[in-house]
Amino acid sequence: MTPFAILILYVAFRLKQFTCDFLLQNDWMALNKGKPGREGYKALFTHTAVHGLGTTLILLALAPQFWWLGPVDFALHALVDRLKGVFTYKRGWTYTDRWFWWSFGMDQEAHNFTHLAYILLIIAASGGVQL
Repeated sequence: MTPFAILILYVAFRLKQFTCDFLLQNDWMALNKGKPGREGYKALFTHTAVHGLGTTLILLALAPQFWWLGPVDFALHALVDRLKGVFTYKRGWTYTDRWFWWSFGMDQEAHNFTHLAYILLIIAASGGVQL
């Protein structure tokens, strides 16, 4: 894989994260995905399905043999978001609390590292970096 192809893959994942977590995530998803019960899981499923679809589309376009990382991303994104959501919900943290923002930042970094793992897997399976 060329450095340029790696950069394109990285930028695609960063744009997907921004689009799915900020532009396409509505208030219902954001405010309910950490709640207990059916409503919480419904919001979480909807939000993470968007992420899984985004990852699948990126990979179909740039590394089709790795399409299966889309469902993996759905599951990993759900796990990270659920943990952060439940933690925040149980403590009653809101955007006015410092700990809310710390947990938000950790959530975003967990997603960043997940995407990095996907990229490293793709590079390794593609024979490494070709300069």
